[in-house]
Amino acid sequence: MFSKDIGVDLGTANVLIHIKGRGVVLNEPSVVAIESDTKRVLAVGEEARRMVGRTPGNITAIRPLKDGVIADFEITEIMLKYFIAKVGGKQWYSHPRILICAPTNITSVEQKAIREAAERAGAREVFMEEEPKAAAIGAGMDIYQPSGNMVIDIGGGTTDVAVLSMGDIVTSSSIKIAGDKFDSAIMKYIKNKYKLLIGERTSEDIKLKIGTVFLGGRAEEMDIRGRDMVSGLPLTVTINSNEVREALWEPVSAIVASAKSVLEKTPPELSADIIDRGVILTGGGALLHGLDLLLAEELKVPVNVAEDPMHCVVKGTGAMLDNLDRVSKQKFY
Repeated sequence: MFSKDIGVDLGTANVLIHIKGRGVVLNEPSVVAIESDTKRVLAVGEEARRMVGRTPGNITAIRPLKDGVIADFEITEIMLKYFIAKVGGKQWYSHPRILICAPTNITSVEQKAIREAAERAGAREVFMEEEPKAAAIGAGMDIYQPSGNMVIDIGGGTTDVAVLSMGDIVTSSSIKIAGDKFDSAIMKYIKNKYKLLIGERTSEDIKLKIGTVFLGGRAEEMDIRGRDMVSGLPLTVTINSNEVREALWEPVSAIVASAKSVLEKTPPELSADIIDRGVILTGGGALLHGLDLLLAEELKVPVNVAEDPMHCVVKGTGAMLDNLDRVSKQKFY
């Protein structure tokens, strides 16, 4: 039996796995469905996601990661074990070395939880790296030169903003506002304005299909169905892109403020490089319509969305697997 090195982007919304020599082999939602009374696992990943908001009382669909960190240790371990076994099969699954990416400002307790979950899921050694660094490498930035590169990685649970130079992070910020908060903001807006209750999946659909954060960026409409809070009966209403922009204004403003604060702390020489090179947006949140235009307007620097933003972090871990001995096992301590 021989083991492989694997890179894991342990995201709040999705788990992506890269196997050295094989590339990205798994991209599944971070969801586990369990039977409440017996705690028996019924489904993991995509199959479990389809159950969110649609399960009978005795079945719970759990998202074990919240805001980029482990909220339910036991379920995270089950989920990791399942995914590692799924991509490895029996032929090589012999305690692989695992590189996991985490937000920049997680505490030592949170790091320990991630490390232990990976070890109990079968890892021989666990290495940890900061998410924005992996995202920058995965987006094709050459962060090892003495010049400034800025990346904004918007995931499901956290947004990481970082300026990198000489292979390391110079200034950074990590906030617990990202894709999930966008969905919550849309749900809250529709509840307040239309007295209509909608679920997470409907909210995400709205964000993807008609959402925008830039004034005049999109002008589309969508019929949405939910439960009327007054009558308790099903109801359909029509909402437009401008309303979604209003709904998203608060969480998006927090991301803009975070990016500004990182730029303000950046040494002037590196700031000059960022004006030349621009800022790269990565993560699923980078696909939010008009976000690049809004950030460019607010930050006064060019902003570009990475090619394949969803896979930047996991591709970065893949590149780092080639130099795994350089990555510290005690990275953040």
